[in-house]
Amino acid sequence: MSSAQDPFYIVKEEIQDSIDKLLSTFQQWERLSSNAGEQASLTKELLANSESIEWKVDELDKAISVAARDPSLYGIDQVELESRRRWTSSARTQVGDVKRSVVAGREAIEGGATSLHGMRRELMRLQNSQHTAGSNQYIDDNDNFIQSESDRQLLLIKYRVLFPCFRILFI
Repeated sequence: MSSAQDPFYIVKEEIQDSIDKLLSTFQQWERLSSNAGEQASLTKELLANSESIEWKVDELDKAISVAARDPSLYGIDQVELESRRRWTSSARTQVGDVKRSVVAGREAIEGGATSLHGMRRELMRLQNSQHTAGSNQYIDDNDNFIQSESDRQLLLIKYRVLFPCFRILFI
């Protein structure tokens, strides 16, 4: 079977395009340092795309394993099978390297944010908990007030709909 008709080469090309885009995005991610929002967005995109490509490569590996059981049925030889295995191994390595770098970078960023938060807390001499017991009470009271006001407004709307003649009383 010619390479133009072989589904392996069609899928390989699609995966290679995805890897090329992943590497391009990764280079963009590496250059970012000051824009945390864009870096977080690219991190999510890189990890999601890495997972997707890994899945595609795994599926292609499964297809190669099926073809290896009876290569003559698919019109390929052992040299071709080995070439395909090398390509999937190389693709997996490229994607894995990107993924490891992104995860390490994300952990370094998160670790830096944690230590900055710790320094800020120390400078302000706050307890390790996010809020003191007194401020938790204020938060609870505020949440209760908001909930009661929301309930009150819903009740007023309900009465206005059900009893339009009493509309003046509730304004």
